[in-house]
Amino acid sequence: MTDAQKFTIEKEPFYHATGAEIQLYEAAYACRLPVMVKGPTGCGKSRFIEYMAWKLGKPLITVACNEDMTAADLVGRFLLDENGTKWQDGPLTVAARIGAICYLDEVVEARQDTTVVIHPLTDHRRVLPLDKKGELLEAHPDFQLVISYNPGYQSLMKDLKQSTKQRFTALDFDYPEAEAEALIVQREGGVGRETALKLVEIAHKARNLKGHGIDEGISTRLLVYGALLIKRGIEPVEACKMAMVRPLTDDADIRATLDAAVEMIIG
Repeated sequence: MTDAQKFTIEKEPFYHATGAEIQLYEAAYACRLPVMVKGPTGCGKSRFIEYMAWKLGKPLITVACNEDMTAADLVGRFLLDENGTKWQDGPLTVAARIGAICYLDEVVEARQDTTVVIHPLTDHRRVLPLDKKGELLEAHPDFQLVISYNPGYQSLMKDLKQSTKQRFTALDFDYPEAEAEALIVQREGGVGRETALKLVEIAHKARNLKGHGIDEGISTRLLVYGALLIKRGIEPVEACKMAMVRPLTDDADIRATLDAAVEMIIG
């Protein structure tokens, strides 16, 4: 098995388009333009990238960014073994070598000095300097860089620099319209349409509270979790509280408000 085959998605991921995002991404990939997907937590950004990698037949390497991630974690480092030192490529380097789509998930979580290493890959140069190795790696013709970004978590300490943002094209994502979201919950959660619509209605109630005690509303991902619990035989009200309310907040008053909405809608 080649390196590219290791990261190839064999089975089609389920994705329900809500606009022209598929055609827009295909055009961006044809031009090898870097892409930034923006939207709230759990709205389908990662699933979309998985689907596009499958549709294009390209390997996908995903990196879950975090505040402890260093440039070496992305690019690579020398490691000690019984024979001395050996260079090990990081995920970004592997992707650039084999022509994969490299997806940096929630890139805003990474330290700003780490994200600077991606800059030479996002312009006409398409190179990755491996300073510690003394190598200037030219990206494979099929390589593309994709990042995801949640504007809802913007702050002075956690935001992308303009010098980074303006190196990317961008696609805006949001939670789907009610009918489309219910279809996703049906398909992914294995419940009937009536139940899926009720779960979506609960989510809409919670999303109206965003900025009034909670930072994020109930995501499509959490709706699917609730549906899976219901499919497993858990009583719907309890499934909704476990999957959709308890992860959202620890505030007793807001929990009580959401619990009441669950009980009213589920009945």
